[in-house]
Amino acid sequence: MGLISFIKNAGEKLFKSEEKKEQEKADLIKSHIGKFGFDTTDIKVKVDDDKVTLMGSIDTVENKARVIVTAGNVEGIASVDDWLVVKHPPVVTPPPPEKQYYTVKKGDYLSKIAKEVYGNANKYNVIFEANKPMLKDPNLIYPGQVLVIPPLENKA
Repeated sequence: MGLISFIKNAGEKLFKSEEKKEQEKADLIKSHIGKFGFDTTDIKVKVDDDKVTLMGSIDTVENKARVIVTAGNVEGIASVDDWLVVKHPPVVTPPPPEKQYYTVKKGDYLSKIAKEVYGNANKYNVIFEANKPMLKDPNLIYPGQVLVIPPLENKA
């Protein structure tokens, strides 16, 4: 749980005008999340100006991170307040490491990001897979987009 920041003027253009009511924006974002195949039945979306609040439950830790970045990578959204709970958290001791997030900068590409965070440019596909279905092509990322950077079991 927490507040994750995004670039307000980058991302998917869901809102045709700034005059949309907050509930209309929330409905559009929930629909946007659903179009990527995530189950939104138990997810409530609230929009307050440029902040999205996600409440309810989701099936996995991985999908939780993906839903957060899908909601935040929308033009006009500057932050996501995460109140999602994982329905069936994995039974692991110790708990899995926290996912980290990376904001794409001008000139970035997935192998460059992988080299920076993992020390190995060939691990770009790990980042690509963690951000599906939001990413459809590893070559199509844009400045301001926020990506999930999953931990590696073995960084070698």
